[in-house]
Amino acid sequence: MILGPADALLVIDPQNDFCEGGALAVRGGAGIMPLINQLSERFAKVIVTQDWHTPDQISFASNHPGAAPFTEIEVAYGRQMLWPDHCLQGSVGADFHPEVKPTLDRAVAVIRKGYNPAVDSYSGFFENDHRTPTGLAGLLRDLGVKRVFLAGLALDYCVRFTAEDAVREGFEAVVIADASRAIAPQTESAARDSFRALGVTEIVADRLI
Repeated sequence: MILGPADALLVIDPQNDFCEGGALAVRGGAGIMPLINQLSERFAKVIVTQDWHTPDQISFASNHPGAAPFTEIEVAYGRQMLWPDHCLQGSVGADFHPEVKPTLDRAVAVIRKGYNPAVDSYSGFFENDHRTPTGLAGLLRDLGVKRVFLAGLALDYCVRFTAEDAVREGFEAVVIADASRAIAPQTESAARDSFRALGVTEIVADRLI
């Protein structure tokens, strides 16, 4: 696959809390960091997203007495999954995984999301109300980007919603499947169904390296 100046790599939430030993660990999360570094060398434009939560984040089960992680509640903007506390601002868990430093050194920007305690944010483009933008779309347009390639954590949530919003914002979206990891098989399957429905392409990293 030929890459050009209109392509960008979006690296989604390569953070300690989403890797082994973290508060919301995704199996195999740390293992994709070397591959992400290899991929980042192929792109002139690399942007990284970062979950950046306050302790009173609405999506934390700990803020809803009697509620358990991985259950859903109804909030002002719809259904919201409840999570263990993770990626707290300034914490080690919110830090980027040390093995992804070469990618961070190449990044033109870091987009922080989920810092509004009243609204969670999976997508790199919008908060979960699907109305409040992060600024990513405007940045990509200013950089002349037409096609985005996505890798990172987790495929069935933040990668998925970022890819979906990329298409809705008029970008071509390509998910690098083996440079991403999912939380659960059921939601991974649902993500792939959504990709097919929206025209999001899935490839393996060998197509680019």
